[in-house]
Amino acid sequence: MKIDDLLKSPSEWVKAEGPNSKIVMSSRVRLARNIRDHPFPGWAKKTERQKLLETIQPVVEALPEMADHFGDSMDNISAIHKQVLVERHLISREHAAKNVGSGVVINDRETISVMVNEEDHLRMQAIKSGLQLKAIFKIIDRVDTELEERLDFAFSPKLGYLTACPTNVGTGMRGSVMLHLPGMVLSDQINQVVQAVNKLGLAVRGLYGEGTEALGNVFQVSNQTTLGEKEMEVIERLNKVILQIIEHEENARITLLEKKPKLVYDQIGRGYGILTNAHTISSKEALNLLSLVRMGVDLEMFPSSARATVDELFIVSQPAHVQRAAARKLTAEERDILRAELIRAQLATISKPDLSNRPRGDGGRAEPE
Repeated sequence: MKIDDLLKSPSEWVKAEGPNSKIVMSSRVRLARNIRDHPFPGWAKKTERQKLLETIQPVVEALPEMADHFGDSMDNISAIHKQVLVERHLISREHAAKNVGSGVVINDRETISVMVNEEDHLRMQAIKSGLQLKAIFKIIDRVDTELEERLDFAFSPKLGYLTACPTNVGTGMRGSVMLHLPGMVLSDQINQVVQAVNKLGLAVRGLYGEGTEALGNVFQVSNQTTLGEKEMEVIERLNKVILQIIEHEENARITLLEKKPKLVYDQIGRGYGILTNAHTISSKEALNLLSLVRMGVDLEMFPSSARATVDELFIVSQPAHVQRAAARKLTAEERDILRAELIRAQLATISKPDLSNRPRGDGGRAEPE
């Protein structure tokens, strides 16, 4: 499969069909593994990395889960295509910077991806929409087991799986959930929740992970410890915390509607108005406004069918996707113009917000007009 064939449609996880998908955009589980008696990628010479890539990649591609897949060396993938894969959360920003001696294998549904010679020899992940941590752990655990039958992983009976970064030693597992939390952001509760989650040994990061901004009110919550706990214990603890965050977000939205309904509907109305009328818009502004429209769908101001359109726009409005759609190199100004055209076209089928049942300023209901 060529990369253009892989990328011709949005990732399966973008469909927002999983459990709790109103708030949980996706769940992901990643495993880090290394080959015994070989230096980690950061210490290996180019020839060593190339040899390992030639050994590992065919084994990954032969897995039953990868029957239909895209696989290639990073030096054969264009810069735009690499960034598209980052925007789809299929490779890391660090892996996008790799070239000779590194590679990637992705199944056709984009639910499983394996990075070869990123920070570790293998970084494998499974990703699906909604809160499905337990289900996707089973998927990636099966992939891990199949690979371990064919590759000799670096493992210590005392420490567990050995990794390039000490924070991954042990299970080598990172479970993460991507959450849409506009209610807590609008009600200024997000910082309290972040602090509480950090105290529980979990990390809260932005849209693209560590060191990135929470664009579009999207936050990633993941485990920090990998040593001394079994995989399912980590998954169950993370799942429990996510359910609590979902409850907080739902309560924040209810409280906002009761106490500040005009603020909520004004924000959603402005978001829709700008997106459907703007002729130039930056990626950051687009994501933040799409977040408001997404919340409007949750509040039944738009038809439920609009969710798929909005969630797709979260991805296809990103810089590399816009440039790929143009099939040529664009300036930042040209990208902003094309992005606005794309969003207007996609939202053209969605009518303006239905406010017939909106609450009054005092919390009561307005009479239908």
